[in-house]
Amino acid sequence: MAGKGTPNGIGKSLQNLHLDLDGHEMPPSPAPSSPSNGRRRFALATELVYTESDDQHNASSFPIYQSATFKGGPGQEYDYTRSGNPTRTHLERHLAKIMSANRCLAVTSGMGALDVITRVLKPGDEVLTGDDLYGGSNRLLTYLKNNGGIIVRHVDTTSLDAVSEAVNKNTAMVLLESPTNPLIKICDIAAISNLAHTANPNAIVAVDNTMLSPYLQNPLDLGADVVYESGTKYLSGHHDIMAGVIACNNTALADKFYFMINSTGCGLSPGDCNLLMRGIKTLSVRMDKQQANAQAIAEYLETHGFKVRFPGLKSHPQYALHWSQARGAGAVLSFETGSIALSERIVESTKLFGISVSFGCVNSLISMPCRMSHASIDPATRKARALPEDIIRLCIGIEDLDDLRDDLAQALVRAGAVRLTEEGFVALKEGETVEGNGAGAEDEVVGEAGTSKIVVDQP
Repeated sequence: MAGKGTPNGIGKSLQNLHLDLDGHEMPPSPAPSSPSNGRRRFALATELVYTESDDQHNASSFPIYQSATFKGGPGQEYDYTRSGNPTRTHLERHLAKIMSANRCLAVTSGMGALDVITRVLKPGDEVLTGDDLYGGSNRLLTYLKNNGGIIVRHVDTTSLDAVSEAVNKNTAMVLLESPTNPLIKICDIAAISNLAHTANPNAIVAVDNTMLSPYLQNPLDLGADVVYESGTKYLSGHHDIMAGVIACNNTALADKFYFMINSTGCGLSPGDCNLLMRGIKTLSVRMDKQQANAQAIAEYLETHGFKVRFPGLKSHPQYALHWSQARGAGAVLSFETGSIALSERIVESTKLFGISVSFGCVNSLISMPCRMSHASIDPATRKARALPEDIIRLCIGIEDLDDLRDDLAQALVRAGAVRLTEEGFVALKEGETVEGNGAGAEDEVVGEAGTSKIVVDQP
């Protein structure tokens, strides 16, 4: 019932207004976006599909509230989609459930998520991060270092000694990737979280979990404070939207993130929320198929003499560590040929593998990171961080395994990357030459650099 003398109860609702971080009146954050049951009740594959909603018409698929504004007075749950939208809230509650979080927020890209997270930093704060970092993340941190007064330290996060030596009372944030991209390094998330919190109890440990998704790894359960992912990748699975997600358990920290999202207007649109929600429901079946294919491809390349980086291989130096904190190996692997020109020819000779940045979609992709996703890192820095210029990254999809193997085999042969034997073929050794088998192929000495034809820097 409306309050006395206050049409539509506006006077009463004004008493319920929340204040933002600066003390200004603003609508409350919808939700908060916590799962109504607190934690998962079923197997994760079931929870990915099972959703709860309070839709007024009991729609089987939650509606898209394609509206910029909502009628009513101040203090209601929704008034402007920049601040909150029912479709986004539904997605965020579902994400919080599957990411083992108390709060989850959806934004317009994975880099948008990292931007929101790093906005809590102040001039003089120190950030500790890895030496094999996604190119876009490296670019943002470099900008903050050069323009925001943030101190950024890069270390080999596979070495606890290196992390222990670098972390200190001034460390405000630790940014981790595990596995890293594209060197597929594994770091001990629990141990590093403990080191950071011991050095500075207020330090924020943030983990980019894009390479595995919540289906295979939950860093919050390992001691991390924040997990962020590019929803463009495995969560969506079809490369038809851009999205980013942020998950955490600290209410005060989540409120800061929401404040940034509401202030800058980077919340995910209702339509993209719907597409991301649809993609999440098939995450388990897609990921199971993709990582099974990836395991077979990694073994295939290693058997034929290539140096392969993939946590599903027992030859991986952090194999045991990876499986102590993750439930699967993922579907991204990389391998080296010893020659930039040779790698270029392999990439250009594939037919099923699309030459593209990114990963996590249902179709398989191939790329040369130093020419594409990591081209924004200057050559001197790449060399200092031991990022091989010839490295090829494979992002495995859901295609038929035999077709993928056949496509790789013909590309390796056409490019002149292998020596034919009675049993099949084997990768060239350093210094070995072979006459190219495909049109336009030239004799190549493994170990020599070539001139790149692939220049597709990720924006």
